[in-house]
Order: sequence, then C-alpha cells, then structure tokens
Amino acid sequence: MFNKILIANRGEIACRVIKTARKMGIATVAIYSDADRNALHVEMADEAIHIGPPPANQSYIVIDKVMEAIRASGAQAVHPGYGFLSENAKFAQALDAEGVAFVGPPVKAIEAMGDKITSKKIAQEAGVSTVPGYMGLIEDAEEAVKISGEIGYPVMIKASAGGGGKGMRIAWNDEEAREGFQSSRNEAANSFGDDRIFIEKFVTQPRHIEIQVLCDAHGNGIYLGERECSIQRRNQKVVEEAPSPFLDEETRRAMGDQAVALAQAVGYTSAGTVEFIVDGEKNFYFLEMNTRLQVEHPVTELITGVDLVEQMIRVANGEALSITQDDVQLTGWAIENRLYAEDPYRNFLPSIGRLTRYRPPQEVAAGPLQANDKWQGQAPVDVTAVRNDTGVFEGGEISMYYDPMIAKLCTWAPTRAEAIEAMRVALDKFEVEGIGHNLPFLAAVMDHPKFVSGEMTTAFIGEEYPDGFDGVSLPEDTLRRIAAACAAMNRVSEIRRTRVSGRMDNHERKVGKDWVVTLQGARFDLKVDADREGATMRFSDGMTRRVEGSWTPGDQLAEMQIDGAALVLKVGKVSGGFRIRHRGADLKVHVRNPRQAELAALMPERLPPDTSKMLLCPMPGLVVKVDVEVGQEVQEGQALCTIEAMKMENILRAEKKAVVTKINAGAGDSLAVDDVIMEFE
Repeated sequence: MFNKILIANRGEIACRVIKTARKMGIATVAIYSDADRNALHVEMADEAIHIGPPPANQSYIVIDKVMEAIRASGAQAVHPGYGFLSENAKFAQALDAEGVAFVGPPVKAIEAMGDKITSKKIAQEAGVSTVPGYMGLIEDAEEAVKISGEIGYPVMIKASAGGGGKGMRIAWNDEEAREGFQSSRNEAANSFGDDRIFIEKFVTQPRHIEIQVLCDAHGNGIYLGERECSIQRRNQKVVEEAPSPFLDEETRRAMGDQAVALAQAVGYTSAGTVEFIVDGEKNFYFLEMNTRLQVEHPVTELITGVDLVEQMIRVANGEALSITQDDVQLTGWAIENRLYAEDPYRNFLPSIGRLTRYRPPQEVAAGPLQANDKWQGQAPVDVTAVRNDTGVFEGGEISMYYDPMIAKLCTWAPTRAEAIEAMRVALDKFEVEGIGHNLPFLAAVMDHPKFVSGEMTTAFIGEEYPDGFDGVSLPEDTLRRIAAACAAMNRVSEIRRTRVSGRMDNHERKVGKDWVVTLQGARFDLKVDADREGATMRFSDGMTRRVEGSWTPGDQLAEMQIDGAALVLKVGKVSGGFRIRHRGADLKVHVRNPRQAELAALMPERLPPDTSKMLLCPMPGLVVKVDVEVGQEVQEGQALCTIEAMKMENILRAEKKAVVTKINAGAGDSLAVDDVIMEFE
C-alpha cells in the first residue's frame, strides 16, 4: 500500500480524502494557493505545499506546478478529487511518466469517457441510447446558432471537458444560443483549460439519475445502485438522494448492467459515474460518464457501506475488488443537501466573505457505512445518521475564486420519510452567518410536496420558483408554535432584565402575563402561565400550547418542546422581539405587552429606497464586459453587462425599456454587492 498520497484539490473533497487516507494509515500532502493558505484541508494534511496565486488557472490546474509539488513531497500516488485535473488525460500521463500512481482510471479511459463528445460517440457505437445532438467541434457562435436550429430548440450548450454545471447553458432561441455559446466557451476555458463546445437536444421534464460503478484492473466491475439528482439550479445539482424514489428494481438492474458494460468497454478502473436522463416511462438515455468521484458520493456510501475513496485507493494500488455484485445491498435511504455560499433571494448568485459563525449539526455515525464492515448485515433500524462533509471553518473566508460550496449535509435513515425528517432537523440546527447561503431554500425543498412525494424533475426549481425564491410562508399551526416559543423566550429575557436592573421585590418576578405576538402578518394574543418545568400558553381563542426548553438570552439556537414535539429555531435579536429562522422562513417576531402592541399599530411603515433606475451588482464579482453606452436606448431583456463570480459568467439584463445616463464600471473592475453599475432615465 502507498505510504503517502498527494491530494490535487482543495476544500471539502480534499478534507474527505484525507479522512479516509488517515484511516488507512497513509500520510497526506495538501496543495494550496495564496487564497487557501489557512484553509482547512491545509491544516488537516500531514504536509502542505504552496503552488501559486488564487486563480485556479494559475495554481490548481497548472500541471507543471502540481508535478513539482509531487516531486517535492515524494508522494507515491495522487488523488485528484473532482473538478480541476480529475479528468485531465495530460495530467494522468504526466503522473504515469513520473512513476506516480493516479487514483483514478487509465489515460485511455479518461480520454474516451472524460471527454463528453468522445463518450457520446462511443456510447452510440456500443448501441446505447443517447440524446440527439451535434458531437463535432463548433467553431463560433454563428455555427452554434445554425446547429441549434437544425437540432430544434430548446438545446443544451455544453463544454466537452465540463462538469459541475460549468460551461453549460440552455438556449431557447438564436439569441440565447449565440450568447450561451460564448459564455460557455469562456467558462470552459477558465475552469478546465479546454474551450471545446458541443450541443444536444434539451429534453424537457427529465429526471437526472446516475449509476455509481466500481471497476478494478482484474476485469471485475460492479454498480452500487443509483442516485437521484434531479433538483438542480443553473444545471448544478443541489439535492441528491439514494436510492431514487422513481426507479424499480428491473430498471435499476438494466441501468446498472449497461453502466458497467460501458465502463468495461473502455477499460475503466476506479470509481466512476454513468449519468442518464430518464423519462416518465422509465426510458433512460446515456448522458455522459464522469470518470472521477462525484460530489454526491456520500449518499451511495451511506446506503451501501462502501467507502468509495478507500476502494479507489486500493484499485490504484493494483488490488482486486473485495466485493461482488451479489454483496451489494441497498439499506435505508440517504439524502444530501449542498450548502452553497449563494443568495437564494437573488437568483442563487454567489456570495463571498467571512464565516462569522459556522456551527454544523452534530454528526451521528450510523447506517450501513458503520454497520457493514464486511459489506454484510443491516444497520440499526431505530437510529438516523448525520454526516457533514466540509472544507471550511468558523472565521474562514469564502473566496470568489472557487466553487461556492460550503458543505454537503447528509442524513441516513431506514426510510425516505425518516431521512427527510432527519434532514429537516439537521438544517434547522445548521448555523451559518456572515455570508449569503442557501439554507432557507434547502429547508423549503425538504417541505415541498413535490419533493416529499418524489415526483420532481430537473425542471423543479424553474417550475416551482419561476420568479425566484423569496422565502417561505409558514402554515398557521407552525406560526402558533413559534409564537408560543417566542413568548416563552421573551419571558426569560424579561426576567433577566429585571434582575440586571434590580427591579425585584422579595424575589417575585415583576413580569407581565399578557402578551401580543405578531409574525408573518399574524397576531396572537396570549397569556403566559409559567412553572418550574416550562410554561403553558393560553391563546385568546382558547387553544393552549405547552412550552419547555432550556434557552437562555444570547443563545442563537433554541431547541424547544411544544406539546412534546421538537421545535428548533435560529434566534437573533430585533427591537421588541426576535429574528427567527425556521424551515426556510425568516421572520421578525415581535412580542409586546397589550399597550405596546396598540402603539406599534400606529407606527408608519418604513419604505425601502427607490433603485428602479439603477443597475446594481447582484454579487461580488469582476466585470467581464459592458455591452451598452451612455445615451443608448435599451429594451427589456437586452444584455447590459457580464459579471464573473466563482467561475461562472452572469449576464445582467434590462428589466424594462430605458436610456443609459451613466456607466460607473468597466471591464476588469471588481465590484461588491449592490455597487451601482449604471443608471437610467
């Protein structure tokens, strides 16, 4: 076995590989850019080597720099993680020439399947059903428009070397095809050093289901079930689960057999993924093969008990698989939510800054990954697992140079419904402050009827949030539970204030019993009857709620019991009450005595400033280009400028017809959120 492995990656996946290597007794080497000097993966590794400036195309994907680090460290093998150089055949060749093992497939397999154009041709020749498209190289935007018209809109414009949603656009007309081609090409060049583009038919209402394969160099190949990855935004997965709630055993077996046959046809070894589009009739079409570890691999590990990183290392070491297809058991259900540094209220645009608070829920080890050491046996049926794969820490910086993923929160339980409920609670307990993040959106998805029923498609976000995500409106019963909890917390705060001010008379608490709680447009008049164990809330309509909990002022997480049922709230302070976040809702909860409530009703509403005649920068980023001039009349939907952030290009468009009166930024300028880019009349 190897003595030392270098991880040619960063962030969460580097930390993930280090954990398994440590378990196997293998020393690890991290590489890092200037931006990652204090990163978690650098701290966790046994050694760390600096490789250059923050941009990936000057550090993490520069093969010569990574090779220098390998030589300096004396590493015997390299795990590439995902993204960066993980599917780069030239990198694999360089390792082979150096006599260093690549923890991944052979060069020929990478060339055959890592390239999306080549993989589709091979799949077609092998008789695998594929999505219609144009697999040749496309020279320019005009050729892209012509080909798109021949295929028929809508079309998907994709980078041949792409992955993770980078270099990918959907076009519904000629203009979008022209713009999408150029943006995809730019992103592909920046992210992968390869700007080749291809176009295929965009299948509406599809499900994205992928098969995990594992092959060795001794002719053995197995599949470890499937993952449902249909909930995506900007063609990047957000929520994944295993198994899929849609497949039956017959379809699973057919997809698995086909995936293994395709992998073995190109001499594939290691852990890889064959992705399919599946329609409503369970017809499946080969989409692409990812020859590296997938971001969502933890859900497969949680239901099978197989440590995929360990298997990759053993295969790279020349070992035969110790598990056969008959040994693979799918036990329970696992769900993964990707926590991103992005603002769901601004169309999921990236956010950067310092994590002033980062407190994940406590991890719980359970499920097949813990129970099936020999790939046998069943997990305990009365427990759930919580797993959080992350590469950040409280006080750390989220950089604009890399993918905005903060963590992958996973839960496992014996059934899908229990896994969803475990995820709801885990999301409620996950504390993140200092940056924009998608926790509210993830919480909303977990409660959405389409997700709960398992009837989602890749169009889920576009269909269910056509105007963007603007938070959640909680049902009346949940509001009442929150009101009861906040009234109890307010009583604790009032008692604290009387003690601090000395307003105590013979130790009797001079705190009133009658309170008015307002939240989300609702009003609850209630009376607080407290005792040593908690308090009973008596609402004006006769309903009661029993509240118990150990919250004290200053706690940012309240774990309460309402009539014996758990209620987890993130708590902040606002004048006259609390800022409460729960299940995707962000609420201002005011708790006032009756006289205060009467006066508050007379206060005028504060209106936000008028920015309707300005184009504000929606995210921190770099201006790529400005498409208009001062004095120019623009039409609704017309491109105004392009902003690049976290390796993605974002085209900002006019919301209505107007005339440009002032331009405050130009190509190359770095902007912060809400900086005024241009003004109109």
